[in-house]
Amino acid sequence: MLSREDDRTPAIETLTETCLRYLEESQRPNGRFRNRRAVDGSWKDLDDSDDANGRALFGLGASVRAGDPRSDRALLLIERAAGFDSPSPRANAWAAIGAAEVLWAHPDNAGARTLLERASSRLGAPRAGDAWPWPEDRLAYDNARLPEARIAAGIELGRPELVAEGLHLLTWLVGIEHPGDRFSFAATGGWALGEPKPAFDQQPLEAAATADACAVAYAATGEEHWRELGLDAVAWFLGHNDRELQLYDPETGGTCDGLTAHGRNENQGAESTIAGLAALQRARAFQSPARSALSSSSVETVAAPMQRSAAP
Repeated sequence: MLSREDDRTPAIETLTETCLRYLEESQRPNGRFRNRRAVDGSWKDLDDSDDANGRALFGLGASVRAGDPRSDRALLLIERAAGFDSPSPRANAWAAIGAAEVLWAHPDNAGARTLLERASSRLGAPRAGDAWPWPEDRLAYDNARLPEARIAAGIELGRPELVAEGLHLLTWLVGIEHPGDRFSFAATGGWALGEPKPAFDQQPLEAAATADACAVAYAATGEEHWRELGLDAVAWFLGHNDRELQLYDPETGGTCDGLTAHGRNENQGAESTIAGLAALQRARAFQSPARSALSSSSVETVAAPMQRSAAP
């Protein structure tokens, strides 16, 4: 999220350096990343988290694509981690997106290409038929990352069939989660056909992942409806949701932890806050207002909160 920020204030530069240094210090000799660090600097992981490794690769890939002064350091970490191997579809999705970012900037990078080919082959196989083409029995978490990774991988590997597969899955997912004029995401326990909707608690990472996936689909196709759907995903943070409550807090720059059946979870955790800020970045990148809930004035509020949240 910091790598994608255009306004490179001193506070953002300092925080970006801190985050990258954390990843440098967390990388094991085998290339994998540790996840949990105590205040005394010791590492507390018994086993490495595949999701954490995938997300680390995603963040590093974004840094490489952004071409900031630290991109060489980020690229070195990715090359050391290019052997990443996981059975988890979402860990592979994050790794694939990160590797695709690297290839966008460095098309001849062999390590990133190998990583992308491996990770994109482990996203799960879509099912035949239109009723439930999703590669899992039920929607789980970070769902839009699975089609996003396919689209990004297909573009960078020159595989149009993978792009088409990702667009098909994303179209189906949006049809499930955007049945009217707003998004209604799968709950923390997931969702399957026949279960009631709306379902709760809905999580900010679902909206952020959807905004990202729609942005990639828009870049791949140029079709306007993907831009509009991406902005609708951002609008979920601003009150265009099943409870008509704003989860993004402009006073703190934070985002509430979830949308519940009775309101919102008022805690503003790190994952939720990063999801909210990353989604608002996407709104700026789309460069125009949404068709209803997301007004141009809403889009224009993102810059100042970004600085406030990034400040130490």
